[in-house]
Amino acid sequence: MATPYTGARVLGTNAVISESFAKQLTDLPAELLEHILCFHVLNHVDICKVSCTCKRLHDVCHGRGKVWAHQHKLRWPRLQRFYQQNESYDWLKEFKTRHMVGQQIRRTVESISKRFFTEVPCVGQVLGDSFAEIESLGAPEHFCADELLEILNSDKRKCLTLKYYAKKILYFLRQQNILRNLKVFLERPPELQSALEGAVLVDQYCNPLADVSLESTSAQIEEITDKVKKNLRVKNATHPSLRASDCFVLENLEFQRQVICALNAVLYDQLQYKGNERDYYNPLNSYIHQVLLRRTGIPISLSVLYMTLARKLGVPLEPVNFPNHFLLRWCQNQRRWASDDIYAYVYIDAFGKGKQLAAKECENLIRHQVGADYYSAISTSELLLRMVGNLLNIGKRGEGNEKSYQLLRDSLDLYLIINPDNVQYLLLQARLYFHLGIWPEKVLDILQHIQALDPSQHGAVGYLVQHTLEHIQHKRHPVEPEVKKRSVPEHRDVLYSVGLIMKHKRSGYNCVIYGWDPKCTMSQEWINTMRVHQLSKGADQPFYNVLVQDGTCRYAAQENLEPHSAPLEIAHPEVGRYFTEFSDTHYIANEELQARYPEDIFTYLTQDEDTLRYCT
Repeated sequence: MATPYTGARVLGTNAVISESFAKQLTDLPAELLEHILCFHVLNHVDICKVSCTCKRLHDVCHGRGKVWAHQHKLRWPRLQRFYQQNESYDWLKEFKTRHMVGQQIRRTVESISKRFFTEVPCVGQVLGDSFAEIESLGAPEHFCADELLEILNSDKRKCLTLKYYAKKILYFLRQQNILRNLKVFLERPPELQSALEGAVLVDQYCNPLADVSLESTSAQIEEITDKVKKNLRVKNATHPSLRASDCFVLENLEFQRQVICALNAVLYDQLQYKGNERDYYNPLNSYIHQVLLRRTGIPISLSVLYMTLARKLGVPLEPVNFPNHFLLRWCQNQRRWASDDIYAYVYIDAFGKGKQLAAKECENLIRHQVGADYYSAISTSELLLRMVGNLLNIGKRGEGNEKSYQLLRDSLDLYLIINPDNVQYLLLQARLYFHLGIWPEKVLDILQHIQALDPSQHGAVGYLVQHTLEHIQHKRHPVEPEVKKRSVPEHRDVLYSVGLIMKHKRSGYNCVIYGWDPKCTMSQEWINTMRVHQLSKGADQPFYNVLVQDGTCRYAAQENLEPHSAPLEIAHPEVGRYFTEFSDTHYIANEELQARYPEDIFTYLTQDEDTLRYCT
């Protein structure tokens, strides 16, 4: 018989147990007690109280039992995939650790806004010491990621600033893990480097918040393989590929032809895969999970898919780094690897629906002649360099917005992991970081590496070193941000407040105000380029910093803006940097923005058929 503990005895929230009821309860079998304590309405606080009631219930709620296993699963369902079903765990210890990590993560994220609000905005940018704080916790990475995801999945319209920085930290943590995996991948012998796995790692690094994995990608490719086998079975029910494993090569060229024919029929006729000629420079064309989802891509991404499928069915295709149009080659010689003769191969254009070309026919794709070297097979690491190089060029072609800068940063990171001593791209990376005003210490490390590799770059390196040191010095003595008050006479013409949802009268775009100036503060060159003098009040009127629905940031004249008649949320990645909540009519500034514009707390006055008027 269990001996009741002294003091309050609790089962569930605020439920007091009498001694007679406690005795009846504790007389039940342990299995039944566990079943009762796993009832979904009981949370971890209830279980803690129950376990303090008496020794009998304390023993039932032991750390390795079902009760705490259930609480852990109930509280953090995403974490269950990290535990083996047949293993024994101290679930109470796991619960405490995860709970403690969650609290520490939240404290760190909450502190970031105050520390880094004045930094230059850039997607994915949070200074290194914040990440070091999280890494110093020594907690399992999946605990940290789970807490960050919990923040991101909370109420859509609230805690926007917390979500903004949680997203940046999660982005960084996942990228660091992917980089580690990529380095391990590149250390393998070339014959063990799968083009598909490499493409997935590139995809994951550029899309760290997306659900991309080698397992899910392989499963989708397996489904396509089954369709090809089904097609093949109709043509040749005894084909060797129908019963062979993945690791085999068809020796008979006719069997290989049958596979290629079935592959083309399924991939291009049945599944309607095609080259994306209309939107060729869209980065989505390079991401393998998007190629599978949208069934379109560019030559190199479609070649990776085609080659992977062909090899699974016994046809050993090889990647060819043909200029401006990636190809595959298929040896027509029975002694496949013996010949260096470019005419011993058929070249397959995966972008052109699997069209087969003779060597010199390939030149028609690019409309000029090339040497025999361009028909050679390349390694997986060379293929990845070509793939990342494409993304890098797309980033360079970008409009100078946050998305193009992030793509440029990500592709540079990947390129320099694969080819760390490329001086051209190291210099580009240093210039990019310098331009964005981020990680000056890392810029100095890059420049030192460049100087060691190529002393002839001392001119460019010296210039960047000098200005980077000036930037570091400036950071040590930061200038306090200007506080703008409406009560100041020179601000009397400013009509609109930060947080208001506006519409541009001429361009028609929707936006939210996150800052203002009583007069235009841009350079004369900008004023001339934007034809500000053509406005009725020219530059001598308030101008507003606005976040636009399309993801851009603009500087708009007061006479071109009007309050939106039906305020709506602005889907801009930087909204959380300035605002903490959307309140159906406007955004509520976070503490940092309020400190800059302390009198910009607006009140609704009146509404007529033409406009909404606000005052402070």
